[in-house]
Amino acid sequence: MSRKALFFDIDGTLLGEFDGRIPESAKEALKEARRQGHLVFINSGRGYILVKPVLEQVETDGALCGCGTCIMIDGKAAYSYHVPYETGIKLRQAIKDYKVEAVFEGVEGCYFNQEPYRIPEMEELRDSVNRQMGGASLPLEETSYEFDKFCISADHMSDTKGFFQSIETDFTIIDRDGFYECVPKGHSKATAIQWVLDYYQIPLKDAYVFGDSMNDLPMFEFAENTVLMGKHDKGLEPYATFVTKTVEEDGIAWAMKELGII
Repeated sequence: MSRKALFFDIDGTLLGEFDGRIPESAKEALKEARRQGHLVFINSGRGYILVKPVLEQVETDGALCGCGTCIMIDGKAAYSYHVPYETGIKLRQAIKDYKVEAVFEGVEGCYFNQEPYRIPEMEELRDSVNRQMGGASLPLEETSYEFDKFCISADHMSDTKGFFQSIETDFTIIDRDGFYECVPKGHSKATAIQWVLDYYQIPLKDAYVFGDSMNDLPMFEFAENTVLMGKHDKGLEPYATFVTKTVEEDGIAWAMKELGII
């Protein structure tokens, strides 16, 4: 069998919905795939700082982070893109003007408001990320750090349409049920896959992607072999070439065996 390149989303694909753990069957399947000479990559919207805990649990050849803004190969940054400094300054002002609430994401950290968020979900997100990172990182208002993408939440006080119009030249906006990922134009989970395929000289027909939610849409539109988890967003169904079981039902391992990868 020719060498395959396998790309895995994290939440809802490798990680279970209920316990937030990676099943042992999935860990063993990824390990076996590498033993057979295939390449294994995480492909996530998370920044590298939040992907690292996953990389400590599974054997991989690298990680595609921040919707393609950072590509790590064997623990080293092979590609990295940061939002230009002046764009970041304008963005901070737009966040205030249009009354949206944001978190900036980078390789080294996630950056939140110093003051409490108006929207409870953002407070919960900050608490969750700070627990994972072992404490708070730099505040969003600082300008001394680099970041790669950002997310926003909005409520009745927000001018969401006005905000999106102010950033549409520079960012692609992904709607995740009212929580929006904003990714620099020219970057996505699909562009990251293409970069890896070019780097290793692997044809697209030998790439397999595994996902469950709408931020996986770019890689499902791009790839020829698309594995959809048993629990998933319906919008991905037209692009799926194989539907597997849920995370908790050992869907990763089952799909890789059924497809003859391991």
